[in-house]
Amino acid sequence: MTTPSFIPGLELSRRFYLEAVRPLLDEAASGITHSAARLGSGSEVLGFDTARSADHEWGPRLQIFLGPQDITLHRTRITALLSERLPKSFLGYPTHFAPTGQAGIRVMLTTEGPVHHRVEVTDTGAWFTAHLGFDPRTDITLADWLATPTQLLAEITAGAVFHDGLGQLAAARAKLDWYPQDVWLHLLACQWQRISQEEAFVGRCGEVGDELGSAIVTARLVRDLMLLCLLMDRRYPPYGKWLGSAFARTPQAPALTPVLTAALAATDWRTREHHLTRAYEVVAATHNQLGLTDPVDPATRLYHTRPFQVLRAERFTTALTARITDPTIRTLPMIGNVDQFIDSTDVLSHPERTRAATRATVCSPPENSVSRQ
Repeated sequence: MTTPSFIPGLELSRRFYLEAVRPLLDEAASGITHSAARLGSGSEVLGFDTARSADHEWGPRLQIFLGPQDITLHRTRITALLSERLPKSFLGYPTHFAPTGQAGIRVMLTTEGPVHHRVEVTDTGAWFTAHLGFDPRTDITLADWLATPTQLLAEITAGAVFHDGLGQLAAARAKLDWYPQDVWLHLLACQWQRISQEEAFVGRCGEVGDELGSAIVTARLVRDLMLLCLLMDRRYPPYGKWLGSAFARTPQAPALTPVLTAALAATDWRTREHHLTRAYEVVAATHNQLGLTDPVDPATRLYHTRPFQVLRAERFTTALTARITDPTIRTLPMIGNVDQFIDSTDVLSHPERTRAATRATVCSPPENSVSRQ
């Protein structure tokens, strides 16, 4: 089979809906109101897919959302209809997805029989709850914001809505577009706190001859600075595979990328520290440009009496925390959301685990709604 020319997955899914799926719905389910979108997991949802993505879990796929009553009455029939009547391929890509030896992973393959398609027919509330752990069409609580990994929020607010006959997807996505102001301030403060806790270790490790340890700390600080820039730019950070690609879209990337790259490439701690201090000052200046707090001196300085140049990033934590008006958020521990205190894919991929971890770690904040400011 000739490999088709690559088409970005969101465009492929949009055309698949308009040219293949929608006509069948109009013909056989014309009285049923629906919405259609491509949301959730997948590199194409974030706009990072390439031809390589087509080797698994990529292709002509989307969600069809129905109301609760219509799901009960019509999901099985619509799913079967699409299986029987969808074309075997679309724009050169098979519409049939076959299982692989890995659980939950399917790939596009040609078939002579009914297609095992990736058009998910689902209820809006159930889909949101399964993917996020809560339904954003109702009140979003402080616990919801803190327990939901940024990757999952990115997967819901990115992607594309092709049709919103139910009138619910646009409103739900708008509510999730970004954190309420006080939650945002808290997460920024906690990210600065992470940096403050390790910035002196680059030199301390190097001073005792542990250049490997110094390099590891440097890599951690580079990652935290990239995440901070994304938070400053009001972008939900994705998981590690796409962190660099997402960071490249921030306004700070042109100035910071060569500096951070040089810090990672350095073979001695003094050179690492030199590049990191330049990066700190760029990010600190960005903080001041946001106007979220009174200006904070962006210059680096010695770490107490030790000969290590640092930013003393906790100063930014203090300034941001002082601007939080919600009393509940002001009293939260300075550990942030689940991404900021857990680094396990097997936890962050499962909403029930992230919610349990957040309840246990952040001491069960009240389930009060947080208004957007």
